[in-house]
Amino acid sequence: MTQRSFTTRLSLALALLLLAYGAFVALLGQQVAEQQEQESHQRLSHGLARHIVGHWPEITSPNRDEAERSARSALLSMLMTVNPAVQVYLLDADGRVQHYIGEPGMVRQVQVDLDVIRAFLAGAELPLLGTDPMGSGTPRVFSAAMFPVRAGDLRPPGYLYIVLDSPARDAVAAQVGAGRLWGGAAVAAAIGLGVTYLLGWFTFRRLTLPLHRLAQGLRSYQRTGASRHASEGTGTDTDADAAAAPKPGGSDEVRALADAFADMKQRIESHAGREQRQVADHREMMASVAHDLRTPLTALHGHLEVLASEVAPDSGRRSAVLQAALAQSRKVSRLSQQLFELAALQSTEQVLHRERFSLDDLVTDAVQKFELSDTPALVTLHGVPPGRLELDGDLQLIERALTNLIDNAVRHAPGKQAVRVSLRREGEQAQIVIEDAGPGLPEELHQRLDRGLSLRDPPIKRSSGGIGGLGLAIAQRVAVLHGGSLRPLPAPRGGTRLCLALPLAA
Repeated sequence: MTQRSFTTRLSLALALLLLAYGAFVALLGQQVAEQQEQESHQRLSHGLARHIVGHWPEITSPNRDEAERSARSALLSMLMTVNPAVQVYLLDADGRVQHYIGEPGMVRQVQVDLDVIRAFLAGAELPLLGTDPMGSGTPRVFSAAMFPVRAGDLRPPGYLYIVLDSPARDAVAAQVGAGRLWGGAAVAAAIGLGVTYLLGWFTFRRLTLPLHRLAQGLRSYQRTGASRHASEGTGTDTDADAAAAPKPGGSDEVRALADAFADMKQRIESHAGREQRQVADHREMMASVAHDLRTPLTALHGHLEVLASEVAPDSGRRSAVLQAALAQSRKVSRLSQQLFELAALQSTEQVLHRERFSLDDLVTDAVQKFELSDTPALVTLHGVPPGRLELDGDLQLIERALTNLIDNAVRHAPGKQAVRVSLRREGEQAQIVIEDAGPGLPEELHQRLDRGLSLRDPPIKRSSGGIGGLGLAIAQRVAVLHGGSLRPLPAPRGGTRLCLALPLAA
């Protein structure tokens, strides 16, 4: 079954809503019209009962003889003959029906509500609806008048109560007007529905034309674009084949957009999953390569050291070549070690071996280690000691991160200018600041650290070739694993100032 277009459904919905609104307005108008008719009828006949009581006093006389009862019955018959729509009742002082014209048993409710009659006589706002003695259960508009009070009466002698819209009048009105009313309403509803549908369809067609064109474009892409990509080798898996198959949507533009969005989401998720797998495979490969390189590089460095020890220092060029080879061997070994460590840290299976330790002791030991080595730059511990600062983390990883930062500063410090290391406490964090007087960080490295972005995704390429920032990337990853950060600080005197922030133990 072909589904109707969005424009057609909007037009039908509008037409049905307008039809329902028209029915509601018609019912409300009918109630208002009935109330207005009742008020008009009651106002027009307001003085009817009073007029009869004033001009035909025999209707109020007691039943002393048969002649007066016959005269009263004749008068009541005459009133109902002149206007069959009315019902005339004589009530006693308590509001009970004493006399009426009609078949025996016609009065089913003998007691009439006197409160409404008293309100009518007191001039209350119309319309006022009173009791229908015929027991229809529907309140009726009426006219009423009290009989003249005679000498010696302690209570009202009674009331003349005239129901102005009897059930007989309702039945005649229903027979005369029901067919015309419903026929006219049906014709008006059909014409209104048709005109509204045509106008709504034209209007919504104009409004949804861009949506319709977009839906057509999406359907065309589903039929041709996806299959073209699949033929080019980008949609070989099952998900891509399912996404490439056009889905039945009829002429519904919104359904076409929803299907296209679902397809796009599925492809993006599939593409993201493939990228994540590729990144994970790449990291695993880099870790394996770095691990495999460590053994031959270590052996090669050992052989070079043996050769260098066997060559006399005064042997000239041969000794210089061996020393240069040793320096390059140390550099390659350090890079392979850093690649292995970084790949291991970036693994999702990395588990921290947490323990509680003193960070101030760790920083002091790291600085002393560089002071005792043969580094060209002097490494000093600067600032006021903050006292004991305890961390809950992986001691070896934090030591490795701190060593990498100090080693970078030493290698980039010009001449023998000192590298200053300081430790301070800021709230619930410990901050280790490493400062050197070197040329400063490359712009891309500085921007990524300042924004808290990863230094490895994507890798930073040096202008001279190769990948740089491995030591900083390791330190940044260690900080992130511990809930901290590595950020650059302003350096008014030039050089580089890096802050390794780590959360203190609770």
